[in-house]
Amino acid sequence: MTEETPSGLFGLATALVAIPSVSHHEGPMADAVQAALALCPWLTVERVANNVVARTDLQRDSRILVAGHLDTVPPVGGNDEPSVVDSTLYGVGSADMKGGLAVFLHLAGTIPEPAMDVTWCFYECEEVEQRHNGLLRLWEERPEWLEADVAVLGEPTGGVVEAGCQGTLRIRIGLHGERAHTARPWTGRNAIHRLAPVLSAVADYRGRRPVVDGCEYAEQLQAVQIGGGVSGNVVPDDASIVLNHRFAPDRTVEAAEASIRELLGGHLGPGDHWELVEAAAGAPPALDHPLLAGLVAATGAPARAKLGWTDVASMWAHGIPAANFGPGDPLLAHTPGEHVSWAELEIAATVLGALLRTGP
Repeated sequence: MTEETPSGLFGLATALVAIPSVSHHEGPMADAVQAALALCPWLTVERVANNVVARTDLQRDSRILVAGHLDTVPPVGGNDEPSVVDSTLYGVGSADMKGGLAVFLHLAGTIPEPAMDVTWCFYECEEVEQRHNGLLRLWEERPEWLEADVAVLGEPTGGVVEAGCQGTLRIRIGLHGERAHTARPWTGRNAIHRLAPVLSAVADYRGRRPVVDGCEYAEQLQAVQIGGGVSGNVVPDDASIVLNHRFAPDRTVEAAEASIRELLGGHLGPGDHWELVEAAAGAPPALDHPLLAGLVAATGAPARAKLGWTDVASMWAHGIPAANFGPGDPLLAHTPGEHVSWAELEIAATVLGALLRTGP
């Protein structure tokens, strides 16, 4: 890799967006990233499946892990080809998070002697079920590659630090009734109708807004799937609803689930079914770590809470304080109008580059 100008950084981001890398199909993207990193003699580059890790070994006193996912969600609304309008790059993954990957590759190739040792990690399958996540495979098969004192995840944050992350859980509730003919519904019990008070309670939900280390996390509860029905003339005897709950990092998965049970328990009865489908704990801000505090200071803006789950939680689960930082508006992720600007890329590269070159 050669020294990049800001315009070169923008071109790098454009090239990455042009490489399709929908989850489970990240091979070409991993190939491109590995080839670029291999041009840097100061890096040891290794790979497992479509997970690429590059490390310096300068015997510094500390090590920072800088990580980003290679995959995107499927294209929507015709945004599968990149386009540039007024120094703004449009295309699937431009904000989430190929703009951040471009910043990482740029810095990996232009900072041969950082103030701390750096591990650059580019991994697959972040946008799908956790069991496919490339970081999970690396933790299981090559944990030594991920050892670090602190970590930064390149999620789009608009160039500010989004600290920690929320936990998430999905619950499936099955409600039972009794079949009957729709002409004589009083002889049965409509399971779909039993969803009404559950939906009402979910719609009226007002989540906590706890402040953790100066960051306010807004808890949410949403119905994301409903099922039921037998035939056009049958009172249904089964119905189901799937809920997604995002909870602040001051709660465990168990405490979060218990709070939803308390909210909805009065609407459930004998024979009804409660299933915790998937759960992942959150992560606290950890802004007392000098490198993360230094990153916040370098942005010139206060940190804010990460409203969503990211692999910051994966880092925290392995004892590594971490934060989210990258170019792009997080509200644009997964939308047809997803984009990232030249200025956002430059700011992210400047802020993170200064931290790597000089330390906190």
